[in-house]
Amino acid sequence: MYQKGYTYLRGYRMNDKRTRPLLELLIRVSREVASALDLRTVLQRLLFAALQYVGGERGSIVVMDDKGKPVDATIVYGRQFHDHTTQQLRETVEKGLAGWVVKNRQAVLVPDTSKDVRWLRRADDAVDKSGAKSAICVPLMARDKLVGVLTLVHPIPNSFNTEHLNLMQAIADQASIAVLNARLHSETQRTARIYSALAEGAAVMNTSLDMPDVLRRILTQTMQALQVETVALALSDEKNDLVYRAAAGNNSGNITGQRLHNGQGLASMVMKDKHGLVISNAKTDGRFTEADKLNDLEIRALAIAPIQAHGKIIGILEAINPNNGVFDEDALVVMSGLGSLAGSTIENSSLFERLQKAHQHYRELFEDSVDMIFITDWKGKVLEANREAIKLSGYSLAELQKITIDQLHEIDSTKTGTGFSSLKISKSCTYESGMVRHDGIVIHVEVHARRVEYDDTDALQWIMKDISARKELDAFRDDMTSMIFHDLRSPLGNIISSLGMMGSLLTQEDEALISMLNIAESSAGRIQRLVNSLLDINRLEAGQPIAEPNSINPVELVRESLHDVETGAKARQQTITNRASGVLPLILADADMMYRVLVNILENAIKFTPVNGHIEIGAQPTSDGKFVKFWVKDTGIGIPEADKERIFEKFMRLRRKHKVGGLGVGLAFCKLAVTGHGGEIWVESELEKGTTVWLTIPVATKQSTGQLKRQTGRLTFKPDTR
Repeated sequence: MYQKGYTYLRGYRMNDKRTRPLLELLIRVSREVASALDLRTVLQRLLFAALQYVGGERGSIVVMDDKGKPVDATIVYGRQFHDHTTQQLRETVEKGLAGWVVKNRQAVLVPDTSKDVRWLRRADDAVDKSGAKSAICVPLMARDKLVGVLTLVHPIPNSFNTEHLNLMQAIADQASIAVLNARLHSETQRTARIYSALAEGAAVMNTSLDMPDVLRRILTQTMQALQVETVALALSDEKNDLVYRAAAGNNSGNITGQRLHNGQGLASMVMKDKHGLVISNAKTDGRFTEADKLNDLEIRALAIAPIQAHGKIIGILEAINPNNGVFDEDALVVMSGLGSLAGSTIENSSLFERLQKAHQHYRELFEDSVDMIFITDWKGKVLEANREAIKLSGYSLAELQKITIDQLHEIDSTKTGTGFSSLKISKSCTYESGMVRHDGIVIHVEVHARRVEYDDTDALQWIMKDISARKELDAFRDDMTSMIFHDLRSPLGNIISSLGMMGSLLTQEDEALISMLNIAESSAGRIQRLVNSLLDINRLEAGQPIAEPNSINPVELVRESLHDVETGAKARQQTITNRASGVLPLILADADMMYRVLVNILENAIKFTPVNGHIEIGAQPTSDGKFVKFWVKDTGIGIPEADKERIFEKFMRLRRKHKVGGLGVGLAFCKLAVTGHGGEIWVESELEKGTTVWLTIPVATKQSTGQLKRQTGRLTFKPDTR
């Protein structure tokens, strides 16, 4: 530091009487400014030293950052320091004498300010005021960088000369490193204050997720960090208007609830530009308008920062009227940081609120459900149960939590998989079972099990619907159906026998009577097939095996089935193609039952295929030779994807635009009959394009011969007696 002072001292001889005092002066100045780290203190000491040793009435120092921007300044008139803002000196640095020094990095002496265009004239430079002056302006250079500009002014022109200029430069050279260190210390302190404020803000804001409490904490931290009279927070609503959600401080009571329409005021500008702003003087700043006023609150100065969450601006934070009258230079940095912290905290609180509402909604649905709901872990231990589950099971919640789900009902492991493995993959399944109440009574239930998340853990939900009433109704309907059709079977047989006898008495000349008799026999045959099918359903559901399986020729079976449906197809002008021909393996089947299966499927195809439509029936061996596969293909209206399994349920009739008659037992019988034979049945369908019903029947392992014999409504197999 002392090396630079020698530049000035070289102009003096070592035995010059002035050399020693000047050297002592520079050392004293260096010690005075270097003994402090606070930037303002360093600047004040440097200005006093310059005025004391160089002379002058007033002086100023402007400190620059590494980009040449003014960051601090000190102004002295006589022995008094004056308040200022950096903005007040910016014009001088940019246009005045200091600006010339900044640009040229050279010291300058102005003996008479009235004669030098570099001097920025102000009102007090007029002749009738203070008039012309003398000025010196020198750069503060440290490590080849401009640190600041030092200016001294004497009220009398020509008071300063070259010697004063050299002394001034020597003092500046001595002090520049101290000014730089103080500036760096100030910046470090400022950064520390900012980080401290933000760290404290983050610690305080993130201790709660309750929205009102979160907003209160944000306002409190903003008020403490910026030392202002009032703070307010507004959030954007669905219309992109800003609604003030909270406020604190002086006269803040009437702010909450105030609305600022989209595009109005400084707050909307901040929302749009995504950058904060500071209004140092609301009265003189043209950007401040009526839209920015908050009811009866007098706004003198204002800082606004955006509240940002996940890259989106969700609101603004306002700090109003600093306690000391002026915002610190780091106010906007702190505000912006607090705005970002507030955004994350508000977003988390909002998500928590929505989660709480969703949880409450789920809880209400859970508790108010008319079905029983149990939550278990993956070992089946009951974790939770709703009111209906507690009511119908007869257990208390505490008792339920001591048992497992398999103690309440028999689990269908074919649906859930061993150890609920299927639920881990497909996530849901449905089956029927019986739930054992606390008193031992068994309730028929339909169980829907699926994988859920419960209290942040992977769990299983079991919804049990009480189907006791439905089961009782089904049982009653089955009993009534069985009783009715058992009672119908005997008189129906008599009718069919009588029709047969009547037919034998007619001659060829009785064409009209023969036609009527054929219609009666056909109708009686349909009734008999329906009766037999219902009786077979009861037997098959009871687990009884196929009574009389025989080796049946599938080609003849198809041909006999077509015999009973051709009349109906012709009435609708439909064509039927028979693809079952040639030599096919014999199948092991009950002839009459399989005959009724094919007739049922063909009648459905005719019923749901439009006029002039086409139907195809066929049969062929499977690739492994173990089964014969039959199919019935139509060009009808098709079956929705969701109904492809339901159509095989008993009494199931799909909802269609045009109602079609029937009890809904045909395909239920077909499924029971085919699976009873050890085969499979399924459908492939596309809406408005048609349906194909497939079924497989096992090939007969023991070959036998015989003939299919037709009776009214029945097809029997008569073995050869040879």
